Amino acid sequence: MDVLNAVNSFAWGPVMITFLVGTGIILSLGTGLVQFRKLIEAFRLLFSKGHTGEGDITPFQALMTSLSATIGTGNIAGVATAIAVGGPGAVFWMWVTAAFGGATKFGEAVLAIKYREVNEEGEQSGGPMYYIKNGMAEKFGPSVVWKALGWAFAFFGVVASFGIGNMVQSNSVAAAMESSLNIPPYVSGLIIAGLTALVILGGIKSIARVTSRIVPVMAFFFVIGSLIVLFGKSTLVPAAFEMIFSNAFTGAAVGGGLVGTVIRMGVARGVFSNEAGLGSAPIAHAASSNNNPYTQGLIASLGSFIDTLIICTMTALVILVSGLVTIGPDGLMSITDGLNGAALTTQAFDVALPGVGKYIVSFGLIFFAFSTILGWFYYGSKCLEYIAGVKAITVYKWLWVASAFVGATLKIGIVWNLSDTFNGLMAIPNLIALIALSPVIFKVSKEAKLKH
Repeated sequence: MDVLNAVNSFAWGPVMITFLVGTGIILSLGTGLVQFRKLIEAFRLLFSKGHTGEGDITPFQALMTSLSATIGTGNIAGVATAIAVGGPGAVFWMWVTAAFGGATKFGEAVLAIKYREVNEEGEQSGGPMYYIKNGMAEKFGPSVVWKALGWAFAFFGVVASFGIGNMVQSNSVAAAMESSLNIPPYVSGLIIAGLTALVILGGIKSIARVTSRIVPVMAFFFVIGSLIVLFGKSTLVPAAFEMIFSNAFTGAAVGGGLVGTVIRMGVARGVFSNEAGLGSAPIAHAASSNNNPYTQGLIASLGSFIDTLIICTMTALVILVSGLVTIGPDGLMSITDGLNGAALTTQAFDVALPGVGKYIVSFGLIFFAFSTILGWFYYGSKCLEYIAGVKAITVYKWLWVASAFVGATLKIGIVWNLSDTFNGLMAIPNLIALIALSPVIFKVSKEAKLKH
């Protein structure tokens, strides 16, 4: 824990926060706020059948696979953790991260399509490690530095996959199932591990088929459940927004904490939720059958909008209207029974919808986490493929299944800290490449604008 905390202080310190949000701002300005300007067109393209190319999955499946990896415990447990540690104002900084993160995801997908490769099995392989190696070499000339930077991203991606993509997910599910249904963690772990094995053995096409069905359905039911709560407590919704905005710049509600804590928790949990800047989503988008970098970039930009601005906001508002989070006359926040993480979200839903609410969260967590485990398996396997070749993925598959079981029995603090650490480390080489290759992204955006 001491080592992880030390690395975390760097990975999520002021420099990295500035780097993450700053990259999103630069890409937003350089593309003319493409994530807002082309929002409607992005949704239209998502359901268009006119894409032709040599990818392994459809553009819709690519987005669903990336969303399967992002819509997870970050939307339920992560939002609650941000509020519990950083205060309601952390939600505001999650919004800021997501707003600019749309341009970041646009840029990542543009580069992923442009610089992807075909592996020895005929599958598309892409993502930061490839646009670092190929894109940087094209722009600045071949260098061992680019190969090392690409390798570093892939290494961080493999390690991070076991945290953010696997153990955090099974851990949160096990905690929710134990609190709501009294199911022992090892039983939850065995079930998750078994179901994971059934899907991942079929590769990316099997993963895409499952996630393209699970993600829309699970998101729909979670949003509907949240809206029922919010309509029932509609008079408290304005006060919830007031808590978010008033705490965003003061930090007074965090037990006397600093504004930096609010911002750090908001950005950290925001990135954990939508993964903009981490470089994970473009690995899925690189498998798309769409050969047009611009249109795939638009589709990718929807990820932050759907994940954070819709689903995370629903979770946050339900928590804040539940009455479990209060701010006293002294400006200090208190949470009933010291609840945190998935337990706080579960209790918030159960207060609003007695007897039903806890099941919305429990089953939401199950499907959210399971789909995340599937999506992140693909990310981690592609990172490992870059380092050690296709044959190494066989061993990775079984380690992945075993980790789903082990993660269910670990202490939550270690799992969250491990995820935070490698989240930040993954972002470093990816953000360097996005800044260095931003002229390529701007050129693609400008050429598309001129055509229209």
